[in-house]
Amino acid sequence: MSSLAGFHQAGAPRVLSVLRFVAGLLFLAEGIAKFFGIPPVPMFAHLQLLSLLGVQGIIELVGGALMCVGLFTRPTAFVLSGDMAVAYFKVHFPRSFFPASNGGMAAILFCFVFFYIFFAGPGPWSVDHILRGEQTA
Repeated sequence: MSSLAGFHQAGAPRVLSVLRFVAGLLFLAEGIAKFFGIPPVPMFAHLQLLSLLGVQGIIELVGGALMCVGLFTRPTAFVLSGDMAVAYFKVHFPRSFFPASNGGMAAILFCFVFFYIFFAGPGPWSVDHILRGEQTA
């Protein structure tokens, strides 16, 4: 095995942890924008908790926070992946078949990133990893 291949193989689990954290942080940021107005987004100004947008905000806050720390990672990733699939087909797809014109690229990307994390797991830098009693590399 070449040293480059060894480097890639050794780094992959850590990069998975970083991917999980960044995706969770972006999701959390959306929830924070919806509920706390940071940053202010005009369409979220009159958010009602039990509206579709309000429920989505709850999913983003809770799911994003869980993904950031890597707690309950697999079930959370599964729920978030499905959430993004529903968001795409309910909100974006009716606008146009093409993701470039319907604004759904982020939803598709989040869907498949979370789907990957569901199968790959949280990576070594996670609360799940600590709770399993494994050594963090």
